[in-house]
Amino acid sequence: MQLDITIAFFILGALATLIRSDIQFPKALYQSLTLFLMLAIGLKGGVALAKYGSIALLPQSLLVICLGLVLPLIAFPILRYVGQLKLEDAASIAAHYGSVSIGTYAVAVAFLETQNISYEAYFPLFVVLLEIPAIAVGIALARRSGTNLKWRTLIHEVFCNQSLVLLVGALIIGYLWAERIEGVTPLFFNLFHGILALFLLEMGMLAASRLKELKQMGNFMLAFGVFMPLVGGLLGCILGLQIGLSTGGATLLAVLGASASYIAVPAAMRVAIPEANQSLSITYSLAITFPFNVLVGIPTYALFTNWLSN
Repeated sequence: MQLDITIAFFILGALATLIRSDIQFPKALYQSLTLFLMLAIGLKGGVALAKYGSIALLPQSLLVICLGLVLPLIAFPILRYVGQLKLEDAASIAAHYGSVSIGTYAVAVAFLETQNISYEAYFPLFVVLLEIPAIAVGIALARRSGTNLKWRTLIHEVFCNQSLVLLVGALIIGYLWAERIEGVTPLFFNLFHGILALFLLEMGMLAASRLKELKQMGNFMLAFGVFMPLVGGLLGCILGLQIGLSTGGATLLAVLGASASYIAVPAAMRVAIPEANQSLSITYSLAITFPFNVLVGIPTYALFTNWLSN
């Protein structure tokens, strides 16, 4: 499989940081690109849901939620007892690995479209569903230490964070205005790959900038950051095929299972588990797992899903 052109921008961003090139990527632009991707993904899902949605999606949706509950329960004991991390850090990182990365999902969609591999058009619904369960599991694991939570603040962070609000909001807009979507199609649909390329340029720079932290945290961190995506990807792939998704759909579910959140979960964990080292969680997800999935994981999950489905 050929390397997707959007991935080349990620590599460019990483190389630019490593050679200390003076590239200034405005923070406001990065935030704008993130907002764009969430709106575009939500709109596409809403339009598809209006066209293909049915009650048959309910069993699939419940099983996808179960995937989000299981993944942090797998990650936590590895982090706690093998990696010897303190309870709060293990719970926080486990929650990151049970949730999803919008950027990784967007790259996977671009990859499938480049390879002309079809997938269920309503898939953004599953992206929304996987945002929350892992946060709940992470909090439950952390509560074992007797941490007191500000529940009102936490609920606001979980259900009103920008990721969930924009994904759900765009999903509803796409669903209700599916027949009149042409007005925003040039921006949110036609420019998707170009915006994704700019987003990956910044992500490459961010990932490379955390390499110093990576060197200080030992071999376990690197091993877990690669091992856990493979476990999540395998479970997502198997679940996708078992619930009747196409090869492309099962590949996307593998990608969601393999990804680690760096937007919604960090915001919730800052409130839920303030004792946890949030920098450690972000380094796991951004400096190890995101690059691994983008460069190696996504094509690997596609090949494995294709092999398993045949």
